[in-house]
Amino acid sequence: MKFRRLSVILGLCLLAGTSVQASWFKESDLIQTGVYYYPEHWDESQWERDFKRMHELGFEFTHFAEFAWAQLEPEEGCFDFTWLDKAIGLAAQYDLKVVLCTSTATPPVWLSRKYPEILLCQENGTVLDHGARQHASFASPLYRKLAFRMIEQLARRYGHDARVVGWQLDNEPAVQFDYSPTAEEGFRTYLQNKYNSISRLNQAWGTNFWSQVYSSFDEITLPKTAQVFMNHHQILDYRRFAASQTNDFLNEQCLLIKKYARNQWVTTNYIPNYEEGHIGGSPDLDFVSYTRYMVYGDNEGIGRRGYRVGNPLRIAWANDFFRPVKGVYGVMELQPGQVNWGGINPQPLPGAVRLWLWSVFAGGSDFVCTYRFRQPLYGTEQYHYGIVGTDGVTVTPGGREYEQFMQEIKMLRHSVQPRNKQPKEYVARKTAILFNPENSWSIERQKQTYLWNTLGHIEKYYRTLKSFGAPVDFITEKVSLSDYPVVIVPAYQMADRMLVDKWISYVENGGNLVVTCRTAQKDRCGRLPEAPFGSALTPLTGNEIEFFDLLLPADPGVLQMDGKEYTWNSWGEILKPDAEAQVWCTYSREFYEGKAAVTFKKMGKGTITYVGVDSKDGQMEKEILKKLYARLGIPCMDLPYGVTLEYRNGMGIVLNYSDCPYRFKVPQGSRILVGSAEIPTAGVLVFSIGDK
Repeated sequence: MKFRRLSVILGLCLLAGTSVQASWFKESDLIQTGVYYYPEHWDESQWERDFKRMHELGFEFTHFAEFAWAQLEPEEGCFDFTWLDKAIGLAAQYDLKVVLCTSTATPPVWLSRKYPEILLCQENGTVLDHGARQHASFASPLYRKLAFRMIEQLARRYGHDARVVGWQLDNEPAVQFDYSPTAEEGFRTYLQNKYNSISRLNQAWGTNFWSQVYSSFDEITLPKTAQVFMNHHQILDYRRFAASQTNDFLNEQCLLIKKYARNQWVTTNYIPNYEEGHIGGSPDLDFVSYTRYMVYGDNEGIGRRGYRVGNPLRIAWANDFFRPVKGVYGVMELQPGQVNWGGINPQPLPGAVRLWLWSVFAGGSDFVCTYRFRQPLYGTEQYHYGIVGTDGVTVTPGGREYEQFMQEIKMLRHSVQPRNKQPKEYVARKTAILFNPENSWSIERQKQTYLWNTLGHIEKYYRTLKSFGAPVDFITEKVSLSDYPVVIVPAYQMADRMLVDKWISYVENGGNLVVTCRTAQKDRCGRLPEAPFGSALTPLTGNEIEFFDLLLPADPGVLQMDGKEYTWNSWGEILKPDAEAQVWCTYSREFYEGKAAVTFKKMGKGTITYVGVDSKDGQMEKEILKKLYARLGIPCMDLPYGVTLEYRNGMGIVLNYSDCPYRFKVPQGSRILVGSAEIPTAGVLVFSIGDK
């Protein structure tokens, strides 16, 4: 099975390149829309009515069996699929395809009581119990055996069923930090396989420090992260182990399903916790999907009522993070309205649900699914909105916005253009951000200042790129850098010579690299090299790092660049550049006043910009990127924060998360397809690119 690969070559015309479409997603559909349904929650006499209503509203698929292990296997080894057979049959009568889930997030009570050794144990010794979800340990071989037996029965029965289009594994699988005896034994095995000898482990962990030397792997326990000064090299390996347990559990499920599945895709619905380190780590998944909730009481939106609309970049960042993993992605859960689990659970602003749907579409998603069709009458999530309310028939405001979105997509299907039909100026500003969560893990244990925030540091660059109207990919070290005219490497603390050489080669061959502070200061084990501090980057940047400084929050430092001042306090490296470098930014008002903070130099056919400081509000980072892109001749927009623009399928999609209307200048020759040039708060504009 071949997946669509989105590859764009700079300088080609609008129709440059072709795409190979996976058979389960048709280009002509643009995007498919689905809805969660729990047949086991409702009287069978209501099922057909509900499926009929889904179809009438415009939904194209539904989603079953996410938390139904107790219904699928009510007694150990005794399986019951009669109810699921009926539900799938009724859905098919109303042209609804089905996504099945493996139900492993909620083991039945007989399993928890008969096999308590499978229960997850927290660091403080608390053993989780039946009654919630995700209480079983991925590290338990017994739990996996029991789970895989159930999954195999599901796959045998439905793997050839044409009414079933795909599978979701588990539910929002996170990295588990399990402290059970089974997990501890698994950690020891992991370390033995990685290091082979205890002497190599001692060297990697620096156990000569504080008399931590181990004589055998049996002496190693799980690190107690509550102990502030616990060996951070050991914690780094424990986090790698924990991520691997989640990844292996998912991958084994996937391979088991694929023994029986025919032309059915397999994915899972990650929460976009980017620093956990497991997203994309199960290689046999056909693609990755995510869950995204936008309004749950935080105050990350814009303006007095911004919490009703949500963070303007929350969906965009998830799109740009998940899409590059396989080139295909979907959104498995998107809220239809008010939720129940936030600190405060407000109503979304009218129009916000539709805005989120268009945001998902704009990033290139092939499907979007909402949680859920009916508001539950009992259980933990009673106050969580559905497409219909508590009476089972009245469509909620969010349900109407889903209906409107699906009608708009249906209208646009009449004139679908190729996926990669995009303006050449949009393609020209395509940028990659190199990301490895292990850098965050390493920094977190030795931050040196509580003001430092790794994702916040990255967001300063990401926010700027989205204001440029730039397509962005978050990529790993496995991806070729040559596909991108600009690559940003933010706070990439752990690196080796091979990686630095890769960066040098990219620049020498015409790439433009932006590297920021805290990069390549440690090796892959989190150790400082026996060399001048930060010297691993000297062959690339030409800089020496004299030292770094950290300032108090109430008394920030000042930076000077092109006659403007910017403030900082969380991290600043005092640079000594070589003769070929240009100094773009300097420190002032400190004992190192006039010293370089940001440098730029040409190398071979490309350029290297080194940003040795983290500003307080991101304005310095924005000016640096504006200056760089102007020098490179890359055309950029200047969209206000809260307004984003993406292109796909010959259409431009403008989204307004700000607290005031925004007037967008529609390009000459374009035609407005949805909305208007005057875009209200929570509004959407869709326009054709035009034939020029």
